[in-house]
Amino acid sequence: MNLFVSDWNALSESARSALLQRPALADDAALREAVAALIGRVRDDGEAALRELTVRFDGCELEDFRVSPEAFERARREVSEPLRAAIFAAKARIERFHAAGMTAPYAMDTAPGVRCERVLRPIRRVGLYVPAGSAPLPSTALMLGVPAALAGCPEVILCTPPRADGTVDPAVLVAAEACGITRVFRLGGVQAIAAMAQGAGAVPRCDKLFGPGNGYVTEAKRQVSAAPGGPAIDMPAGPSEVLVIADAEADAEFVAADLLSQAEHGPDSQAILLSDSMALLDAVAVQIRAQAAGLPRAAILARSLVKLRLIRTRDIAQAIDISNAYAPEHLILALRQPRRWLDAVASAGSIFLGDYAPEALGDYCSGTNHVLPTYGAASAWSGVSVASFQKAITVQEVSAEGLRAIGPDAVTLARAERLEAHAQAVSRRLARIGGAP
Repeated sequence: MNLFVSDWNALSESARSALLQRPALADDAALREAVAALIGRVRDDGEAALRELTVRFDGCELEDFRVSPEAFERARREVSEPLRAAIFAAKARIERFHAAGMTAPYAMDTAPGVRCERVLRPIRRVGLYVPAGSAPLPSTALMLGVPAALAGCPEVILCTPPRADGTVDPAVLVAAEACGITRVFRLGGVQAIAAMAQGAGAVPRCDKLFGPGNGYVTEAKRQVSAAPGGPAIDMPAGPSEVLVIADAEADAEFVAADLLSQAEHGPDSQAILLSDSMALLDAVAVQIRAQAAGLPRAAILARSLVKLRLIRTRDIAQAIDISNAYAPEHLILALRQPRRWLDAVASAGSIFLGDYAPEALGDYCSGTNHVLPTYGAASAWSGVSVASFQKAITVQEVSAEGLRAIGPDAVTLARAERLEAHAQAVSRRLARIGGAP
């Protein structure tokens, strides 16, 4: 394993850009074409395409993609009590955190006789994707299912890849059921996204799609959302990434463990460490080699650690600037006074403060959401929340008094924009009630 430290201030601008380059997945022409072809197959052939693609990609033949009530019953028996307890404890924390941040409707009089309101409505039918490429992710079922339930979405559909024997991981089913989700389909990858976006067989068309995935899933979400009449999506959420900023007193063992915890997600994951201490960077490199040797997902780590970056900065302020430009999905501030630097962070999906806040807690059970923007999207996007599952609708109620008060302004603005029909829609009413045009 070749691990070396790059000195940020000794690099040219082009070298700096290359150092922080993310794996080129979404921009790959072959990937885009492959995804488009799979979406087209599902659109044209529906359930027959789903069966063929499930055989090709998941290695099992399925006549019915729905998870049966009996499968939920088996899952409850198969999941150990400690795992079941952890699932429900995590759900409770996620629920408390997300409930506290729910947006409230409001109403006000903007002028006498003019009542303006903002009301909230749940999205009617949402599709949740829970990946299971190299490992099942019951935590993702919680992260998506809890805010969907709090939002009050009438219909919640969940797709997750089947195992080779055609079953779904029981922990995923227990987590889904804990959130009140019983419409679960054994579908994975691009075909799952296409089915929920377009409708296919028993899988209904959804109004908005949620969930992380690999480059193919991310590209599929992008393509179906761009199609005429296609569903909305939560955000660009692709391969996982973490950026750690550590000072000289940071614990090298902990920092290495955090970097490895992201690297083991998949071969397209990326981990970056920024520090102003060469000694800390060297110590972390030693720890990475030692810890990686004892981890079971060695093949994945061997590929993802190629993209590991250890970077020396002038100081912590420069590290923060680099992080803001990179806009990481996860940002760990392994600093002596991490909260001092919090206000300086402009772009990140989720932030972890101090030596005892590993990113893994956010993945599972701290209460925040782990479905976060990646690939630099954190510069403009936020992670999933209850608001992601809601629509905000504005309402206006105007009396004759209100029309007299604000109607003339509308007429003036409409004529300034040369939209006379707009102006007359107001002025005709003003004339009826004896108001000035």
